[in-house]
Amino acid sequence: MDMEAFSAVHAPDWLRLDELAARRRLSGEEADELLRLYQRASAHLSMVRSVAPEGALSAALSMRLSRARTRFTGARSNVAEDLAYFFVVALPAGFYRVRWLTVAVGAAFIAVSWLFGIWAANTPGVIAAALGSDAEVRRYVEEDFAGYYSENPAASFAGQVWTNNAWIALQSVAFGITGIWGPFILYQNALNVGIAAGTMAAYGKLDVFFSYILPHGLMELTAVFIAVAAGLRIFWAWVAPGRRTRAVSVAAEGRSLFTVALGLVIVLFLSGLVEGFVTASPLPAWLRIGIGAVLFCAYWAYTLVLGGRAYRAGHRGDLSRRDSGDVLRTA
Repeated sequence: MDMEAFSAVHAPDWLRLDELAARRRLSGEEADELLRLYQRASAHLSMVRSVAPEGALSAALSMRLSRARTRFTGARSNVAEDLAYFFVVALPAGFYRVRWLTVAVGAAFIAVSWLFGIWAANTPGVIAAALGSDAEVRRYVEEDFAGYYSENPAASFAGQVWTNNAWIALQSVAFGITGIWGPFILYQNALNVGIAAGTMAAYGKLDVFFSYILPHGLMELTAVFIAVAAGLRIFWAWVAPGRRTRAVSVAAEGRSLFTVALGLVIVLFLSGLVEGFVTASPLPAWLRIGIGAVLFCAYWAYTLVLGGRAYRAGHRGDLSRRDSGDVLRTA
């Protein structure tokens, strides 16, 4: 099919579709005409996609149809219904999809951190190279490590931690398609945690390390694992798209896994509250760790119960087929 000739023949219909879609008010006849032109342009898009699914004309027609669709579909539901769908169906289904990869990423993180910790604790010169002189290391072990969690007001510290971690999580998902960014972030975090643990262990303060890391770290690190897992799924959709084109495969994975990214903003907000108000509090260590464990268990219950139910019902965290542009609603 000659795309230039095809465009020349049908351009008047497409321009008329744009004109009607841009109008603030439509008469009854104009509304009927808009719907007819929309259906006609949808048929044109199907013909174009059969020849050049990733071409410029296909993308342009998709955008035209997307703009026109809002003129006669309107809002599909109210805000309360959308929020309920997001939190009860879409988000837990998205978390459920990456559950095993999340566990695998977490296991890799723990293994790398453990190896770095052993290396730092048992290899002369490593701790000094990382932290400085013996006096500086002792100040870190005895004051700075714990002081980090209480040197700022709890509310501002929680907000700072939340925004920083949420930004990292969004990057892990957004740049996951590279296949490098997520593992790099994971490695950097494993290195830092491992060196810190090894340093504290070398000076007999490993119990202090865990009493300050675990309350918030159980959920915070899990959120990082989820973000990296989601990014790797997008990368794999690009590497092995299956029977779909790469563009369609990456688009579908990107939509569903950005649902996960939005959910992680909420998860990290909760872990930030724990880090700001619980980690450095005067509560007993067992209670602080217990609060973090409750949040951690609540996440997995939410994922496995609600997510499993939604996943088995066919939900994947993606937009509906109509909202993603795959289905034309004519009535």
